[in-house]
Amino acid sequence: MGAKPDHWIRKMALEHRMIEPFVDRLERNNVISYGLSSYGYDIRVSDEFLIFTNVNNSLVDPKQVDERSMVRFKGDIAIIPPNSFALAKTVEYFRIPRDVITICVGKSTYARCGIITNVTPFEPEWEGTATLEISNTTTLPAKIYANEGIAQVIFLSADGLCEVSYGDRKGKYQGQVEITLPKV
Repeated sequence: MGAKPDHWIRKMALEHRMIEPFVDRLERNNVISYGLSSYGYDIRVSDEFLIFTNVNNSLVDPKQVDERSMVRFKGDIAIIPPNSFALAKTVEYFRIPRDVITICVGKSTYARCGIITNVTPFEPEWEGTATLEISNTTTLPAKIYANEGIAQVIFLSADGLCEVSYGDRKGKYQGQVEITLPKV
């Protein structure tokens, strides 16, 4: 298994619609960078957020999330309260080939401010917008800039095809286009 370089990512994005919309260079002009990088793609966070709060609830249960424990927000800058987190989604829609899996890691610009982004791997033949979990580990409110970079996806190719892909097993997050809460 090996990481895929920028020319492979560009070809897959343009010819096979692996990433839409696709930016074929690293955009860095007065923004947190996004777009094609050497061995990956820096994804953007959209302007829609679910910000968690403990006003109406005191427990987060991954098997039954109470929507009263979050506030919906749409805008250019989201403020995540201290020691809290938000869910968001990517601007980009992905279509992952059957012989590829991804690893997604948060950008150092945010990590150096105590803001951690978690995204699970994109499995073979998964498609959709990715739901992002953005944690503010600090004791201060934190700004998140919509339509700018939030994390980097690294594409790894396998030596062969998997027996059962995410698409084959009709994974529960297949085709998501909205911020998606946990499903069991």
